[in-house]
Amino acid sequence: MHDTTILAHKPGNLQQSMKMLGTLLITLSAVTPASSVFIIIPGIIATAGTGAFLSMVIAAFIGVCMALVYAELSSAYPLTGGEYAIVGRVVGPLAGFIVMGVNLVNLILIPAVMALGMSTYLGVLFPNLPTIPTAIATVALTTLIGILNIRSNALLTGIFLVIEILALVVLVWLGFAHAARPISNLIASPVILSNGGLIHAPIAAIGMATSVAIFAYNGYGTAVYFGEETHDAHRHIARAILWALVITVAAELIPLTALLIGAPDLKKFLVSSNMMGDFIGALGGSAVNTALSLGIALAIFNSIIAMLLLAARMVYSTGRDMIWPAAVSKAFMQTHGKFNSPWVATVVSGVLAALACLVNENVLFVITGSGLILIYGALCLAVIKGRLNGSTAHGEYRMPLFPLAPIIAMVVMLYVIYANWLDPVIGRPSLFTTLGICAVSIAYYAVMLRRRGAWVLRGPENL
Repeated sequence: MHDTTILAHKPGNLQQSMKMLGTLLITLSAVTPASSVFIIIPGIIATAGTGAFLSMVIAAFIGVCMALVYAELSSAYPLTGGEYAIVGRVVGPLAGFIVMGVNLVNLILIPAVMALGMSTYLGVLFPNLPTIPTAIATVALTTLIGILNIRSNALLTGIFLVIEILALVVLVWLGFAHAARPISNLIASPVILSNGGLIHAPIAAIGMATSVAIFAYNGYGTAVYFGEETHDAHRHIARAILWALVITVAAELIPLTALLIGAPDLKKFLVSSNMMGDFIGALGGSAVNTALSLGIALAIFNSIIAMLLLAARMVYSTGRDMIWPAAVSKAFMQTHGKFNSPWVATVVSGVLAALACLVNENVLFVITGSGLILIYGALCLAVIKGRLNGSTAHGEYRMPLFPLAPIIAMVVMLYVIYANWLDPVIGRPSLFTTLGICAVSIAYYAVMLRRRGAWVLRGPENL
């Protein structure tokens, strides 16, 4: 512990100033359960009807598998580079670099995707807000906040998270207080709308919705990005990841259940183009609808803060690993004299995210849609290889029933690839885009890094 503390205060290093609670709050803010409930879950319901409940339960089981994978790997390597830093050390430099390329694109573009939805929810108070200027202003403000020290960000995101959870509590209360059908119907007799009538939800529809539900829970593993800023990270990061998964599942599955059992008219609910607004308006009135819309806007804002914190730390790590030309890498490694945050990396991430707001939203969905599949698959391979070659043996957390969790997760990822292939609008182009990013990453690795010699991943001890 003494050596770690010394490393944390060396110039250019991040300070270990957070406890597990702070890491957990920022992680949950990156997951943003309320945004998933209000933005992603309506799509799951549209696909599977009341079978969405089973889809979310199955996805929660997959989430447990991946959380166990993240926890074991993060216990061994709680590094700010996240997934690429782990895969690069366990599987090999090229594999790590490919994961870095895919993940860097995702972390830069996802804040833009979120920001482009701000005007919709702020519209209840400020009608006709321009979408792109609002998104850019949101990214700019969250970037400035991201420069503050990590404890301030943990406190701020924690306060916003409480408000976000309160919005979900109101939604849950509306549903359970006006229950129109028993929860057993969701399990034994799930239905879907077809040709104006309700029919039994096909297994295929529930399976397709499950592939989306997996992404609705995603984000619990991002705790690893704050490993170099968390006390006793080898123990605490694994705990933060597992707790984040538990809280995320509860915060998304319970509101979904409330929606499905509380909808007064199931046919009207399933055919609605604004499920959440109609549900809240029918059971809570316009005032509650307005309040919850503002709550969702705050949840999106909170999530953008958290996502930019993640992006900045990854950019900082790429500088430390000398991925870019020397001058650029050195700039990315700069930490703020007062806040000890990677301020240059934060500003660069914010500027790139703001520029991404100018890109068509559907294009952003295509670019970011399939990257997570590759990252999950790489982590599953890493945890298996780490056990076999002993490279993760120094970690303090070991998952139970190994290797069941990574094998189950990889099988499901194959199904998700198949489900994406069946979607010619977003899914299939997204798969090809991810392959393209992989190809560009391999080319950069071969041309820019390999000619320098072996690419050596660096940690805080190397500064």
